[in-house]
Amino acid sequence: MSLPDTMTCIEISAPGGPEVLRKTSRPLPTPGPGEVLIKVAGAGVNRPDVFQRQGSYPPPPGASDLPGLEVAGTVVALGADTTAPALGSHVTALVPGGGYAEYCVAAAPLCLPFPKGFSVVQAATLPETFFTVWHNVFQRGALKAGESFLVHGGTSGIGTTAIPLAKAFGARVFATAGSPEKCQACVDLGADRAINYRNEDFVSVIAGQTGGRGVDVILDMVGGDYLNRNIKCLAPEGRHVSIAFLNGAKAEVNFMPIMLKRLVLTGSTLRVRPVAEKAAIARELLDRVWPLLDAGRLTPRISATYPLEQASEAHRMMESSRHIGKIALVL
Repeated sequence: MSLPDTMTCIEISAPGGPEVLRKTSRPLPTPGPGEVLIKVAGAGVNRPDVFQRQGSYPPPPGASDLPGLEVAGTVVALGADTTAPALGSHVTALVPGGGYAEYCVAAAPLCLPFPKGFSVVQAATLPETFFTVWHNVFQRGALKAGESFLVHGGTSGIGTTAIPLAKAFGARVFATAGSPEKCQACVDLGADRAINYRNEDFVSVIAGQTGGRGVDVILDMVGGDYLNRNIKCLAPEGRHVSIAFLNGAKAEVNFMPIMLKRLVLTGSTLRVRPVAEKAAIARELLDRVWPLLDAGRLTPRISATYPLEQASEAHRMMESSRHIGKIALVL
């Protein structure tokens, strides 16, 4: 297959606001052993992209400095010792960077097929949130059918993935959001109760909804002062999983309820993990979640799409928090 020598991409010219995202041209990347080159048709926009642009979330060693953690498109070249996915395959992939570009290198084990009937945009918005939610809620948090689950930021990309996924696996689901419209969106996605954190105390609501028992698993992206409130919300043997800390990375904690209720406080990051660890998540997704996507039982909620050249506008939308669901760039 004839490929160009250069590609159009979006780079971060300097740490700063959305205006520092700049269209430029770079040499075409070359896939190494165990990697493929994808001609990108769509790329997801995620909160970590904003943090990277601001200068607080650098790419891991060896990764592209271009933003973008998930792509969908066509495999156009294979690295050494790589046989699958095959040339011409339509795949969506989790990548450690480089997604805001016409071409992107991905580890072959982190490429998954398009679910049946999915558009490029739908496929492009799957990996970052589905890998994150599956690993943190179902692997680390060990959520099981019949248990209860609370996710903060229910209308974020993570939230709009976590709500229907937890519901599909038999959990009772609660979510927080910041407006009546967003709370209704959470309910539409499957939440049993949405809590408007601007005028409701989620600790009191959870206590009332669970007869004072609390929930089994909490997925938290807020951190800071939410930690102690979350501990109050957890049932005995409950699991608290942290994946971000928009309200700060530090909190003073009372260990007594942790000990009395035998709680587990855990968390994770994904981007810096070895490919082999992320590949294990990919295999579980393909086995347990992709059939639900193929059957139409799960569908990503897309809030907005932008041409690649308007990446700055996509970031402004992300930072405004007006969106409900995912944001994507289209090439």
